[in-house]
Amino acid sequence: MNDTYQIRILASNEIDIIRRLSDEIWRKVYPSIISMEQIEFMLELIYNEDALKRQINELGHTFLLVIKNDEPIGYASFSLKDGGEQGRYRLHKLYLQPDQHGKGLGKSLLNKIIEMILPSGAQSIELNVNKYNPTLGFYKKLGFSIISEEVIDIGQGYVMDDYVMELSPLKYPL
Repeated sequence: MNDTYQIRILASNEIDIIRRLSDEIWRKVYPSIISMEQIEFMLELIYNEDALKRQINELGHTFLLVIKNDEPIGYASFSLKDGGEQGRYRLHKLYLQPDQHGKGLGKSLLNKIIEMILPSGAQSIELNVNKYNPTLGFYKKLGFSIISEEVIDIGQGYVMDDYVMELSPLKYPL
C-alpha cells in the first residue's frame, strides 16, 4: 500500500488529537533530554485543554496536523511573534512520531507554514529548541541560525535550556 500524507489546519474540535500526540511523542523522544518528571510537568502546563484553547483563541496560534493514511502522526503550531512585530513569526511546536523522522515530513510542515505566512509579508520565523535536542541539526540543515541562548524558568524548579534559532530571510521551498 502506498502511504498518503496530508497537512491541514486543525479543526476547533480536534484539540484532543494534539493532546494525544504530544503525550505519545514527548514520552518517546524527550527522556534522553529531560527527566520524566519535567516531561509530565510540561505536558500538563502546555497541553492541557485550557492551555491549548488559550493558545488558539487568545494567542493566535495556528495548528497544523500531519495525517498519514487517515491517522494523525504529527503537528506544528505557529503565530505572529509576540508583540506583533510585522513580518516576524514564531514556530511554537513541530512534532512527529519518531518512526516518521527522516522522511521529509518536518520539512514539508515548515514549507506549509512558510507558504501560509509569506502572503502576509513574513520575513523571518524563529523558534526555541533544547540545546541537547538532536533536531538542532535538522533546523541547521534547513538554514536556521542560532541567534541567542536562553534559560527559561517554567516553575517547580524546571527550566528550558534553549537556543533561539531564526530563518531569515525566509525561503520557499526549503
